[in-house]
Amino acid sequence: MAASGLCPAPASLWRAFFVGTLMLGASRIKAAPISGNQPATPFLQLSRPDQAEGARALAQLRRQGIAGNYFLEFQLRLMPRRGAEQLFAGLMWGGQNGQGTISRVQLAPGTPAARRLLIQNGPQPAVWQLAPGAAQPELLDGRSLFVPMIAETDLTPFDLQMPFIHWPDFVYEGLTRFRGRPAHVFLLRPPAGFAAKNPQLQGVRVQLDSQFNAFVQVELLGAGDRVTKTTTVVDLKKVGDQWIVKSIDVRDEMTRNKTRLSVTGAALGLEFSAVIFEPARLTEELTPPAAAGLTRIAP
Repeated sequence: MAASGLCPAPASLWRAFFVGTLMLGASRIKAAPISGNQPATPFLQLSRPDQAEGARALAQLRRQGIAGNYFLEFQLRLMPRRGAEQLFAGLMWGGQNGQGTISRVQLAPGTPAARRLLIQNGPQPAVWQLAPGAAQPELLDGRSLFVPMIAETDLTPFDLQMPFIHWPDFVYEGLTRFRGRPAHVFLLRPPAGFAAKNPQLQGVRVQLDSQFNAFVQVELLGAGDRVTKTTTVVDLKKVGDQWIVKSIDVRDEMTRNKTRLSVTGAALGLEFSAVIFEPARLTEELTPPAAAGLTRIAP
């Protein structure tokens, strides 16, 4: 049975696609000076946010990871404001290494648009891609992180990697409500080197469910801190004892187009060799787990 909105959901597989969790009781938050650009949703606290408290919460978020390895089967559904919808298949293998969470993604396997990505999160993030027809993977950098992984979708390597979790320049903006539940709000600014290569991105605002430590929304900010893209959790699904993200919407606020990522199958607690997360191994085909071992999730 799917969980609508934000049911009790430890966010370990939210990190599978968009990293993260946070544990900070709402009653303990005193909350934050709002910088010039506040989220539209009113804040709940009357006093200023405690930046030290926010720093501790963000540090805990950065340490959070997934226990064990997992495999996800998913679909990307392109939902343009105008025109026909399109559907693309995807596969993901995920786990952790000494640097943080890592995942290997196959998009549109078996089609001319097929590509493979290796996404490393952590203090030293990196993304490698094996593009269609390429003999060797390439390390993505700068603007290439913001190129849609499949033409006409809104999902980019940056959206999956979420390196901003480790950006040191941030403001804890306070406690607000998201779909009726309290959520912590952080505004993060890119480091100078990243900003120089990507001047179109001025910052990232994130909202995290205050009780279950899960990302609920991410906003990319452009010139004047105008929201250019919004990523939102749509619903959740329980697989065994673990709640996982069932679907996520990525919306381009300029075009009003939307891409929905929906998990259609999951296998948790797996064992596989760490060599599959080596960049050079992107040239090798991986065999998904047997269908009998997957928990099927309706799109």
